[in-house]
Amino acid sequence: MADTPDPAALPAVSVIVVNHRGAEDTTTCLRAVRDELDYPADRLELICVDNTPGSAEAARIREAVPEAAVLEPGANLGFAGGCNLGAREATGQVLAFLNNDARPDRDWVRAAVAVLRAEPTVGAVASKVLDWEGERVDFVDGGLTWFGMGYKRHAGEPDHGGHDAPRDVLFGTGSALFARAELFAALGGFDERFFMFYEDVDLGWRLNLRGWRVRYEPRSLAFHRHHASMAQVSSAREHFLLERNALAALYKNVSDETLAKVLPAAMALSVRRATARGDIDAEQLEMTRRPEGPDFDDDVPISRDALAGMLAIDQFVELLPQLKEAREAEQAARVRTDADLVPLMRKAMEPAYPLPRYLAAHEALVEAFGLDEVFGRPRRIAILTGDAVAERMAGPAIRAWHMAEVLGAEHEVRLVSVNAHVNPPESAFPVVAAKPRELGGHVDWADVVVVQGHVLEMVPALKHADSTKIVVCDVYDPMHLELLEQGRDTDDERRAADLRGVTTVLNAQLERGDFFLCASERQRHFWLGHLASLGRLTPGLYDSDPTVRSLLEVVPFGLSSVAPRRTGPAIKGVHPGISADDKVVLWAGGVYSWFDPLTLLRAVDRLAGHRHDLRLFFLGMKHPNPDVPEMGMADRTRHLANRLGLTGEHVFFNETWVPYAERQNFLLDADCGVTSHYEHVETTFAFRTRVLDYLWSGLPVVTTDGDSFADLVRQEGLGVVVPAEDPEALAAALERVLYDAEFAASCRERIEVVRERFTWESVLAPLAEFCRDPRPAADRLRASSPLTRSPVPGRAESVRRDVALLREYLDAGGPLEVAKRAGGRLRRLAGERLRHR
Repeated sequence: MADTPDPAALPAVSVIVVNHRGAEDTTTCLRAVRDELDYPADRLELICVDNTPGSAEAARIREAVPEAAVLEPGANLGFAGGCNLGAREATGQVLAFLNNDARPDRDWVRAAVAVLRAEPTVGAVASKVLDWEGERVDFVDGGLTWFGMGYKRHAGEPDHGGHDAPRDVLFGTGSALFARAELFAALGGFDERFFMFYEDVDLGWRLNLRGWRVRYEPRSLAFHRHHASMAQVSSAREHFLLERNALAALYKNVSDETLAKVLPAAMALSVRRATARGDIDAEQLEMTRRPEGPDFDDDVPISRDALAGMLAIDQFVELLPQLKEAREAEQAARVRTDADLVPLMRKAMEPAYPLPRYLAAHEALVEAFGLDEVFGRPRRIAILTGDAVAERMAGPAIRAWHMAEVLGAEHEVRLVSVNAHVNPPESAFPVVAAKPRELGGHVDWADVVVVQGHVLEMVPALKHADSTKIVVCDVYDPMHLELLEQGRDTDDERRAADLRGVTTVLNAQLERGDFFLCASERQRHFWLGHLASLGRLTPGLYDSDPTVRSLLEVVPFGLSSVAPRRTGPAIKGVHPGISADDKVVLWAGGVYSWFDPLTLLRAVDRLAGHRHDLRLFFLGMKHPNPDVPEMGMADRTRHLANRLGLTGEHVFFNETWVPYAERQNFLLDADCGVTSHYEHVETTFAFRTRVLDYLWSGLPVVTTDGDSFADLVRQEGLGVVVPAEDPEALAAALERVLYDAEFAASCRERIEVVRERFTWESVLAPLAEFCRDPRPAADRLRASSPLTRSPVPGRAESVRRDVALLREYLDAGGPLEVAKRAGGRLRRLAGERLRHR
């Protein structure tokens, strides 16, 4: 952890572990909490509740871990009751629930406590949970179906680091969960009627309904032997508990209007799950199948797995008098609607069971009860790009691709390119080639539209101020600043006209967008100036969000969370003139006018005199989008390399563009990555996207000063930063990262830490959060409101407004506040009425 607060300031944490016939696992768990956590021992309390009456397990645990308080209720209270008993005896301000077959990572407590201290609206923290070996996912996100069944999304998948961005969730898993002690007590803890299963879903649901957040924190990590405690429990009992508790949670927590539609459908679906699971002939009592003569009265065998569903409904009915009281309490305390929580349910219409008869019933019930209207279809997001989406992709297409990949985990996403060259790799989302005139259909389909570059100009209806479509503008590429440099080779008149055109395109986006994405804090300051000059930073926007991050957020370019893996040979020992033992410096991106490869060539020329194994490799000279012409800098680079006698000896050009899925082979053959540029305004606000590939593959970086990446490299020790146009300094930097093994190793160690910040899942978190609850920008919402368009409010409207203000003033400071505010307001109203007479 970056911050180390005073131990005395840290809250006391009570770790509660429930044991049932698992003393060996429980002992291992408690010892790990005692010995391995990075948290002050005097701020930790260990509590074990032994749910194994009449056994010697409690004594064994006391002897093995004398620091733990072992409670013996004398009966099996289940997971819910055991946790509640432990919570009642706990003295900590924070409760930490940990399964007895789990073990914590050293930062498990510290990371969760940091969230609770930093975010007062968070009531509970959900840990990231992996399997015992740390290879596969146990819990990284929770989903909830419309019929009340919670599930762990991505469970069983390999953990490639793709779930390392914090986010709000509906619930955490009880196997590793933190809660504020006072809040847990105020909610009555876990519902003990559940005994086990879904008590954590129910708790998270209730927290969210009352306005508290449940925050998934991946740094709070635990490892779990999944269901080790259930090894001696039959599948029928498990089905029974899941079915009954899902109905109970649903009944308690949805609104009256939702319950009227959902409960009968959920109970009917529970029966269909039972008959499908038990492979029961559901038509055996149909009259058309009645035999001649008397009916047979033989008993029909039924499996306990099938019987579980029917008994679950029976016991749900038995619990209804108690659940009715609980429901009344939850409905009275709720401050959020069912619709508010639908994004946290992730995919509420998920059928969950892949049984053919069951799926048919699910579809029929959804249609018959209109459940789509209650929980909504998946949100539709169209990502529009002008770049080529193919095996060979440049920055904008790569960025759009990963937006679609991340957002597609929760929503229905289309990636639409107006470029003629669309031949994408295999993907879980549709990639569509569209002519500009066809974009309107995709925009009409979508709830949220993400645009890049010039695409907004191709959908005039979307630009209109009265359009209600939610628009996200990706302005990570300051095109007008690039054009200042790129246009040097054209005549002044055309250059000025091109600049005016690009500026107009950007202004149209900045005037229309509801949410903007930029690549760095530097860029954010730049775009805030643009937005202010266009009148977007209104008092209404500022009052609703003084940070203005609801309008403009930093979403840098990202890198894959999956470590690069070689799939074939690339440079060393493969490319003519480069041997397996050479030192390879990689230029990973294109050669554009705003870069300075010429100083790099001069540096290589100086260094090659005594470092004969030095090789500089340009990864891609030709842009993958055929519509992008080659810039003059590429020819100048080839010409200088030839003139210095470096081509084919120390400098090598890959004239084509490396396929995106193969770039790792080239990166893994390099010893360092380099980027050099001139000192100008484009550099100041640029974000060199391919530098992230260097971090992805663990390459020390040599970069020219002046951009945001230079700041990162310098601050984090990822390589060497040099002045612009200084070949001597650049040669010395290359020599250091290539031939100083100790320095290069230290750079790689730092890169290992820093690159986790830049995984696509992490950097796109602000966009993912926005798309879970998309909304018009505050200033656009007010501008389109009939109240703000009316120059003189009507009498009824004015009265409503004054009553609302009166309530606000009373809440703020009582009658004195009303008196203070009213005088000024009455004077203003009098003045307005005089002016409008």
